[in-house]
Formats: sequence, C-alpha cells, structure tokens
Amino acid sequence: MTSAAMHIARTGLDAQDKRMQVISNNLANVNTTAFKKQRADFATLAYQVVTTPGANSTQDSKYATGLNLGTGVRIQGTSRIDTTGEMNQTGNSLDLAIDGNGYFQIQMPDGTYAYTRAGNFSRSSEGQLVTSDGYQVMPGITIPEGTTSITIGTDGTVSAVVPGQEEAQQIGQIQIASFPNAAGLQETGDNYLVQTAASGEANLGIAGQDGRGNIRQGMLEASNVNVVEELVDMIETQRAYEVNSKMISATDDMLKFINQNV
Repeated sequence: MTSAAMHIARTGLDAQDKRMQVISNNLANVNTTAFKKQRADFATLAYQVVTTPGANSTQDSKYATGLNLGTGVRIQGTSRIDTTGEMNQTGNSLDLAIDGNGYFQIQMPDGTYAYTRAGNFSRSSEGQLVTSDGYQVMPGITIPEGTTSITIGTDGTVSAVVPGQEEAQQIGQIQIASFPNAAGLQETGDNYLVQTAASGEANLGIAGQDGRGNIRQGMLEASNVNVVEELVDMIETQRAYEVNSKMISATDDMLKFINQNV
C-alpha cells in the first residue's frame, strides 16, 4: 500500500511539473502579439476496484458504495483560452487586429495554409501584404507602387490612393477564417496555428459576418495573459508540488519503519 502511495505521489509531481510548464509559457508570452493563454487540464488515472458498489456483502445485503482506490493523476490536455486581448493603438496602417472571432489566413513556404491573429503585417518588395516572416496574407493583396495612403475597412476592404489619383481605389479584401471548432487548431510556433481533423475545415468569409470579428486598422491585439492570475496559479502549483513531495517522504519513512521493526 505504501509503495502504491509513492507511485500516486509521483504522478502528482509529474502533473504539477507539466502545469508549471504551461504557466511558464503563458508568462513568457505576456507581450506576444495576440497570444492566447493555455490551461492545463487534469484527469484521474484508472481506479483499482476492490469492491464493486452493489455487490453482495452478505447473503442478504449489498455494498452501498464499494471500495475504489485511485492510482494517480495525469495531464489530460491543454485548453487554449480564446478570449480577445486588449486592442492597442499603433498608428501603423498595416497593423490589423481582429475584434472578435476568426483568424487571418497565411500561405506558408510549402504552399500550405496557417492561421494567426497576429496582424503585424508589412509590404514586401513586390508590394504584397505579408507577415513579419515574409509569408503572404491570403487572399493575396498587392499594394501598388507609390501608394500614399492605405485604408482598411472593418469588413476587410482594402483601398489605396496612388499618385495621380484623388480618390482611393479598392485593391482587394482581407478575409477572415472561421472554424467549426477553433479549439482544435494546433499551435506550431511563431504565432501560427494549423487546422486539424478536430478543428474542421477553414471557412473564409467577410469580417463582421456569420460570427466573424471586425478588422481594426492601426491596432494590434495584445496577449490575453493576466499576470496576476498566472502568478496565483504558479503559487498554487508550487504548493501542490510540495504536498506531493512530502507524501513521498512520508511514504519513505513508513517503509523505513517497516523494514526496521518488522
């Protein structure tokens, strides 16, 4: 029994260590544009059924509750918290934020698509609207040479004023991708996510329609990490780790007592 308790405490140490890693990643990305914090989800390991509830305890009676012994805990997964971060004014006409649900679609070097909410875009040497990594925003937007002013509406309509013209001309429209289950998107790093079987297929559409958020020009979405909440969670995790560590020490003392006195 004591060795089983030691094993259970070990699973607790391992689970709390992984939770601390999740919290550390949240705090490390507190200033990352449009970063979404994660939460570690715990689940119990399989139970050892010693006595089944409802089984006969005697010929005329049954166990009311039974006896089930837990075998520990594990991290079941991490959940991404997709609440919208604070909108920060930048004044840069190519900085975009999504006020609500949805993602920008980005074409990666291998031709596949990734998705992001980090809208710190720029203009490439060919005039294309690209990410800071140089990956093209899709559908493609080409900004004419010599453009003096760019306006992007809340619905993603892109208009530009070029030399020799007084009125702005529409040069394209930025669309927003939505998913049946956005929580199923897989993080790949560099603020990018890719669709999975769990997320479903991307559905491109106009910003502000069908539940998609509006586009805000000259703004960037901040991380939704709350430093105070993360610090409180960190302290809670540390305390839980200490308790599991003390359980191992107590179990070791029990085993030592048995070895010396039995």
